[in-house]
Amino acid sequence: MRLGVLVNPIAGMGGRIGLKGTDGKVAEARQRGAEPRAPERARRVLDRLAERDPSIEIVTAGAPMGADAVRAAGFDPRVVYEPAGPSTTIDDIEQTESSGDTDTTAGDSDTTAADTREAVEAFVDNDVELVLFVGGDGTAADVAEALSDTVIPLLGVPAGVKVYSSVFAVSPEAAADIVVEFDRIEQREVMDIDEEDYRAGEVSPELRAVASVPVADGLQSAKQRGGGSVEALAEGVASGVDPETTYVLGPGSTMAAIKSALGFEGSPLGVDVWRDGEVLAVDASEDEILAAMGEQNTIIVSPIGGQGFVFGRGNPQLSPEVIRQADVEVVASRSKLDDLRALRVDTDDPELDADLSGWQQVRVGKFETRMLKIV
Repeated sequence: MRLGVLVNPIAGMGGRIGLKGTDGKVAEARQRGAEPRAPERARRVLDRLAERDPSIEIVTAGAPMGADAVRAAGFDPRVVYEPAGPSTTIDDIEQTESSGDTDTTAGDSDTTAADTREAVEAFVDNDVELVLFVGGDGTAADVAEALSDTVIPLLGVPAGVKVYSSVFAVSPEAAADIVVEFDRIEQREVMDIDEEDYRAGEVSPELRAVASVPVADGLQSAKQRGGGSVEALAEGVASGVDPETTYVLGPGSTMAAIKSALGFEGSPLGVDVWRDGEVLAVDASEDEILAAMGEQNTIIVSPIGGQGFVFGRGNPQLSPEVIRQADVEVVASRSKLDDLRALRVDTDDPELDADLSGWQQVRVGKFETRMLKIV
């Protein structure tokens, strides 16, 4: 196979610091000390690909849009496009992390949506059979646009904050497995939302494209909005709170009902921290959550409808460090669970993902619970 590999180096940078994306916010993300997410996600998918099939021929763009990560995995790629902006390599990232330098954001660059489209057009000119990209919904839309006049399929490695589209694998490792194993393709939707509206608490996904995607069990579903009454569920959570426990409350409409039952409005699409009647943080970043946590902590989250993700989609502020300092309680309406076969996590920490896997109790009413497996 001749595989086109593209990395959006700024995808997901704004997540843990509470920016809910990087559209128009790259400079602010840098100032807040945001770290790149995409290079490590690229490293994981390419390392797995090297294990599964080191003979794959890879076409890519120059650093930081793919070439550095591809070479680090042991491949000898054909570089067919060079981004105009300054590049930062995998080695630069490691040097920055080891030095503790926070003045620059390793892996970041001035690459643009035009770079993405032009790189993919160069892949097409070099006869790739599949485009594997690392990014979010905006990257997916740009890749799909560049492929619109072709029959070449695309496959996403999720690295954005708001991964709504059904063209992504559920994890970097699953993406590599799909590349090696798929034998047919199907049409799937590329969705995106306006990040400014998203930051203001409004979610209106827009269909951006319909793209060819490999058919496999490791693909995530499109996000669906949950239905069903959550008032009793919220009442059950509120009636059982412990005054000594700090509660870290995730985003979403189900969680909004719980926040209301606790007596505050909160952030509809952000993470809030509450203890014994006091709101400690609203729309908090990872650092703000850690600062507000106490000796005894519980994270309450609701899975994304249709996808089943508990961590890793829409709530990157709930980082591995935050999760490791808390118990986890999962809540969901009955109708949301009816559409799910399993729950999923994608925390950027494979060891933590493995620790979280297994059977999980999910509150669906004031007293009722169901058991669902995290896979």
